[in-house]
Amino acid sequence: MLQQESIVRIVDNTGAKTALVIRVLGGSKKRYGYIGDVVIVSVKSCISNSNIKKGEKSRAVIVRTVYKKRRYDGSYISFDDNACILINNNGEMLGTRVFGPVARELREKYPKIVSLASEVL
Repeated sequence: MLQQESIVRIVDNTGAKTALVIRVLGGSKKRYGYIGDVVIVSVKSCISNSNIKKGEKSRAVIVRTVYKKRRYDGSYISFDDNACILINNNGEMLGTRVFGPVARELREKYPKIVSLASEVL
């Protein structure tokens, strides 16, 4: 569960490391973002020779949250950190690799992310 001012890790190879959530997209009163939601982030730290620069705004999709997500079979899933992947305005990934596990709930909306992930939980 992410909201405004949440710090997230960027887990793709765009060069960005951490970002700050500016806004959760999906309606004027949507306050919290869960796995699979799109947020607007501001990059807070990055490596020096990347295409993404510090302070740059971008869209991102949430792939991991510490908050527990209930699945249809009654089980729960949670991760150790909050993480997202940078996307462009068309919903395509900016990077070409995904680091770490991602949730299975991304399969319908973002099949490219799931196919590039090393582990799907």
